[in-house]
Amino acid sequence: MGKVNVKRAEKKPTLREQQRYERRRSVIEAVQRGEPIRVVARVFNVAVRSVFDWMSWYRHGGWDALNEGRRHGRPRKVTGPVLRWLYRAITLGSPLQYQFEFSLWTLAIIRQMLRREHKIELSKSGVSRLLAQMGLSPQRPLYKSYKQKPKELKRFLEETFPGLRAQARRTGAVIFFVDEASVRSDAHRGTTWGKIGQTPIVRDSGDRFGLRLISAVSPRGDMKFATFEGSMNGEKFVEFLRKLAQDVQRPLIVIADNAAYHRSTPVKEYIVESQGRLTVEHLPRYSPELNPDEQVWNQAKLRLGKLCITTKEQMKTAVRSIMRSIQRQVTLVQSFFQLKDTKYAA
Repeated sequence: MGKVNVKRAEKKPTLREQQRYERRRSVIEAVQRGEPIRVVARVFNVAVRSVFDWMSWYRHGGWDALNEGRRHGRPRKVTGPVLRWLYRAITLGSPLQYQFEFSLWTLAIIRQMLRREHKIELSKSGVSRLLAQMGLSPQRPLYKSYKQKPKELKRFLEETFPGLRAQARRTGAVIFFVDEASVRSDAHRGTTWGKIGQTPIVRDSGDRFGLRLISAVSPRGDMKFATFEGSMNGEKFVEFLRKLAQDVQRPLIVIADNAAYHRSTPVKEYIVESQGRLTVEHLPRYSPELNPDEQVWNQAKLRLGKLCITTKEQMKTAVRSIMRSIQRQVTLVQSFFQLKDTKYAA
């Protein structure tokens, strides 16, 4: 009589084992949705190192590897401690700290760093999947000056601006954020179509011309602007403030950056002349991201970069048309006050 091969039935997990599996799976799913790992660990009341260990198990064997006793096979390349090290390096540091000359995290840099620091060889696609499993994604970075003074920033957000807001309520004043910018004929933003694998070359006549502008936006969605020739100075800034005051017909609180002409003698004299109807305050140094008016230029330059402009007169016409279009979109201007760094002023 021949032997009968009887396949041993897999042991059914106990209720406790099933609950532990569901908990691990919920933790991994939360991380993959982009929830910060420390927050996930706190919510599920587990150690941060356990989260990284479970991520390593999942990466090696899928959901089944989160079950009790299912972790087998060849040793894992990327262990929990390595994942934790990589996550901290990317979220808390810069490639410059690891002797790379580039300040942005790229797949190539991360791949090279894993090879150098942990002798782990992964393809670019493997690195991409690894980062996605940790809840990381490619982002367009915000650039902030290292010269910022945290104390100045804190004082402005917690004392200066709340004081200006209280003043506006008390006096019926309107708060405007002001900024100046220049646009150039050779500045192009956006993308262009071309052959795959060949970066298109944009050719122009080589003639360069520009236009200077100043604008002001308020949290309620007002926008005013003007164009001017030459460099901005105290007299031109006062001229813009006079027109702004005439349009608004209410007391003004103007918030601008720390350019010298914003503090010039003509501006100080005009403030005295206004007899309390004008207040000029300044943003913390090196903090343009706090100014909602910066978004006017982002919008204008993005639209202008897609137009075909060959003369300075065409540029003037196009810029004024774009600025009037933004001016008419009250909800768009209000949205400039809804960004992470500008919401304080909404």
